[in-house]
Amino acid sequence: MDLPAESLFDRLRRTGTRADWDRFVDLYGPLLEHWARRLCPRPDEAADLVQDVLVRVMEKLPSFAGTEDRSFLAWLRAVTVNRWRDLGRRAAVRPRPDDPSTLDQATTNDSLAAVAAEDDRALLVRRALQIMQTDFEPTTWRACWETVAADRPAGEVAAELGVSVEVVYAAGYRVIRRLRRELAGGWE
Repeated sequence: MDLPAESLFDRLRRTGTRADWDRFVDLYGPLLEHWARRLCPRPDEAADLVQDVLVRVMEKLPSFAGTEDRSFLAWLRAVTVNRWRDLGRRAAVRPRPDDPSTLDQATTNDSLAAVAAEDDRALLVRRALQIMQTDFEPTTWRACWETVAADRPAGEVAAELGVSVEVVYAAGYRVIRRLRRELAGGWE
């Protein structure tokens, strides 16, 4: 299954169909839930925060203008933390800056922020791959997975799958190209 040439991020900023937003929630929802669980002590509060963030993103994404120093993930994290603070103020509960569960801790130290950003990107890539796996034939997916993720030689994978080495390389190219297109603009 081939998707449109433009990325999900571009489609959402331009028109944002229901299917595009469903895909966004499916892709970014686990990351938002991860952040919300770190910020909120109760599961129901975390769920409310995720919903509030999604509404805010739907409102503000068309005007988001990423720059080299302001990636989409950084913006999404800021929206999450700001919505958490707003909800806390509304509930007359002030977030404690020394609370180790807050996302702000990662921003106080550049090396911690870099590690957190890498973890967030890894979570996002894993989720995108889970979603995309059903969009490819099993042989295509396995050829890519074995050569890229398992770091096996293409010739070995080709022999095991009963296809040519060229088919293995083409499968890897198709899956990686699709992953890049799916996450373009939204995961840096």
